[in-house]
Amino acid sequence: MFWLSHHHEEEYNRTYLLGGVRLCARCLGTYPVLLAVMVGLFKLRAPLAWHWDVPVVLGLTLPALVDWAVGRFRPASGSNAVRTLTGLLLGAALGRSLFIHVQKPLPAVLVWQAALVAVVALPVLLATFRGPRNG
Repeated sequence: MFWLSHHHEEEYNRTYLLGGVRLCARCLGTYPVLLAVMVGLFKLRAPLAWHWDVPVVLGLTLPALVDWAVGRFRPASGSNAVRTLTGLLLGAALGRSLFIHVQKPLPAVLVWQAALVAVVALPVLLATFRGPRNG
């Protein structure tokens, strides 16, 4: 079932099986925290700029990127606990950058975050491309 997990059968080690449904370990940490951070920031009427936005958001994004990259090179490595933890950090980072973005499109923090993802992800994807899947 692809509804709550974007992983194919050979990557089921990266998912939790809950009630017969596969859930991506990292996404399980990311999306609830992202939503909670955004709701919390709106409730608190948080400012749209803090001097530490860029370094903190990048610092919280980086562990998920590193864990994902390592997993691309060594698919059997890692643990779901680490994936979920890095997802929690990523959710906090995305919650802050998207909180700003929905009020002030394309803020510097989101641009820096997207640049970091691109700088890490593109070379890793090119180096680990496996071709079309059968089935």
